[in-house]
Amino acid sequence: MSKLKYLIILLSCFLVACSTTPAQVKKESNMREAAKTNVQLASGYIQRGQLEIAKGKLEKAIEQDPDFVPAYTTMAVLMEMINKPSEAENYYLDALDIDPHSPELQNNYGQFLCKQNKIDDAMSYFEKAVNNQFYEQPERVYANMGYCLTLGDKPDFKKAESYLRKAIKMNPQMPSALLSMGELGIKTKQYLMARAYMQRYHAIARKSANSLWVQIQAERALGDKKYYVELSRELLKEFPDSPEADLLMEQARK
Repeated sequence: MSKLKYLIILLSCFLVACSTTPAQVKKESNMREAAKTNVQLASGYIQRGQLEIAKGKLEKAIEQDPDFVPAYTTMAVLMEMINKPSEAENYYLDALDIDPHSPELQNNYGQFLCKQNKIDDAMSYFEKAVNNQFYEQPERVYANMGYCLTLGDKPDFKKAESYLRKAIKMNPQMPSALLSMGELGIKTKQYLMARAYMQRYHAIARKSANSLWVQIQAERALGDKKYYVELSRELLKEFPDSPEADLLMEQARK
């Protein structure tokens, strides 16, 4: 093939690309905006408990833009909510196929694996996320790593505490890390530590049935009957139908 003919072919290809790219880009941009809108709508429906409608919106978003990662991750969360972990995992993996180096995705998928008691796999993804120098919130990963290591058949409380302390050092007002340290204190019978971290937690975060129950256990072990009774009444009043309230009543009957 002559150089002239080769150049003509290249020029033709370039002209075709130039003639189609703007329209294609505009179409892709429009579809991305449509997908984004449907994900936003789905999030609102999820908050209102209209899960079937949310699912339809997310399916539409994926159809509109098959490369829009938030559509897959939101769908994964929805699948978790309706107790379909296999489908949730598939959506997380779809998202990772699109953006395999996202530390946010790696962290979220690690959290999911942790809930499924796949501790080693979860830690692998957490490590990928925390080793990404461009990730702006490594404390979130350290908090998740610490919490995850308190679970499973062979918890590593020492390493868990190390990760949680690292998270709290980076962000002293991180509710999830403070709560996990309180829970760790109960599990390792470090009741003063549990009390201290739950006091810090309750100073910055809204009380939950779980957080009250953690501190109730600490106060009971430390023999502070007055505070134990006060917290117990609060738990029964604010969260009477919670599993923690049932545990408290069972404990009182013994």
